[in-house]
Amino acid sequence: MEIAKSKKSLRWIRILSVAIPLLVAALLGMRQKLDLGQWVYNLPHVIGVLNSLTAFCLIMALAAIKKKNVALHQKMNTAALVLGAVFLVCYVTYHASADSTPYGGDGALKYVYYTLLISHIVLSISVVPLVFLAFYHAWTKDFEKHKKLVKYTFPIWLYVSVSGVAVYMLISPYYQF
Repeated sequence: MEIAKSKKSLRWIRILSVAIPLLVAALLGMRQKLDLGQWVYNLPHVIGVLNSLTAFCLIMALAAIKKKNVALHQKMNTAALVLGAVFLVCYVTYHASADSTPYGGDGALKYVYYTLLISHIVLSISVVPLVFLAFYHAWTKDFEKHKKLVKYTFPIWLYVSVSGVAVYMLISPYYQF
């Protein structure tokens, strides 16, 4: 019975790890955007805050586990996961209803922006299955696998959160409202 549950959970992790990036790509490529009203133009600001809060929760989770405060570690990681889910809903809503904003800067900052953006996108796709697997191993109390996995997952997830804030700060002057 446990093996069947494990296989089912891992199957869902694989499905979501593919479905989420495909959904985002499809929404970015939509020619006809949904008309959800002007309120969606506030979502980039919300997304920036969500990324900041996620980074904070991840750092707090690391500090908590270093102090062997497992309960706080679990709460902070759960909060980061929930914030990630809310981020995804906001991101999908925004891009389903608004055109992508082109970066309007030039010079060296333009290269910084695109380097951050590209690395952010690539790593945000790759971190999805890592986060799900890290949570899965913690949930199933397989802490050895959890510890091995989070050595890679944590810095990638933190980078994705922080680079998301940096990308937001660099492009925010060019948002159309």
